[in-house]
Amino acid sequence: MSGGHEKEIVGAVGLTWVKARRMNVPIPYTMRKDMEHDSNSSYASTRPRGWLYIALFALFAAPHTSHAALLYLDPAATELHRGDTVTMALRLDVDEGECVNTIRGVVHYDPSIRAVDVSRGDSIFSIWVEDPLIDEAAHTITFAGGIPGGYCGRIPGDPSLTNVILRIVFRAPGFTVGAGSEPEAKVSIDEGSEAYLNDGVGTAAPLRVADATVSLLPTAGDTLSDDWRTVVQNDKDAPADFDITLATSTTAFSGKYFITFNSADKQSGIDHYEVMEEPFTEWSAFKWGAADAPWTKAESPYVLKDQSLNSTIRVKAIDKAGNVRIETLVPDTALRSISRDRLLTILVFTGLGVVLAAVVFYALWRRRNRILAEEAQKETEIL
Repeated sequence: MSGGHEKEIVGAVGLTWVKARRMNVPIPYTMRKDMEHDSNSSYASTRPRGWLYIALFALFAAPHTSHAALLYLDPAATELHRGDTVTMALRLDVDEGECVNTIRGVVHYDPSIRAVDVSRGDSIFSIWVEDPLIDEAAHTITFAGGIPGGYCGRIPGDPSLTNVILRIVFRAPGFTVGAGSEPEAKVSIDEGSEAYLNDGVGTAAPLRVADATVSLLPTAGDTLSDDWRTVVQNDKDAPADFDITLATSTTAFSGKYFITFNSADKQSGIDHYEVMEEPFTEWSAFKWGAADAPWTKAESPYVLKDQSLNSTIRVKAIDKAGNVRIETLVPDTALRSISRDRLLTILVFTGLGVVLAAVVFYALWRRRNRILAEEAQKETEIL
């Protein structure tokens, strides 16, 4: 399997393959062969196949019976004045005795409204195979994720409706000539969306969907309504603590070291992550590009640039309000090796030392020969 295709496949399915290997979970032979086949095809760089989603959470599953699940939008009907926003929750309901651990879905919305943001801050999903993505040109939001062990419905005694997968923020258009005249916008869930049961083999669950409508009022409200902005402005808390895990696998990233990480933010949600690899030492004037150690926007899993592990690894989680949480990982000494940059530096200094020693030796040799020649000349003159 080539390194490029490995990265595309593993990146697309999150940590399906990698986590299974690290946890010593057996992976079916047919699945391994399919992955090897896909890695040599152009399809490997596109959207993951169904079995990849099945694999992700079937690894954690226990036997179960198949019923049906409902994917719906809340509120199902709402009104928006011009320029206002509304936040719709995409929710999951399951029948009694059913546990769903993976959902892959697509949400469509009419061009008469705009999807301006997506939050997964209070999502029941803890692992995301495909981060929620807004495609403004196609008017879609795509996502794929789930929860190890499965979601089995509301916990008895829990008064809250804790079945949110993600929240989508829609905005009604302002007053523009020739646009925004539609009285109603539809938000629908693609009937091709998929759900998989927590039954050990990733059985596809019958999935029902329910759409929503947004009535677009022709006038602006007395005041601009933007509930989402209020949520973001009121978010003063940093994302939750999280762990950075260092790993390597012969089946991913050509055996290179990579890190995994995942934080959570129950208010505005995680916006993005950044990674810094800060070298342990700097070699005076020879810094070989390691002096600044900038932050790099990243996703989990992230392949380390310093494969010698001679750097302090920092990961920054930033929520949509700009609050920051930074975690640090110092690789174990036993795992470190001499980096290419350090080896090059050693070779340069060694080379300079050899040259300097040769120059000094040559100068001393010339001086000795000169002294001997002068002494020989003096003896000749005396004779």
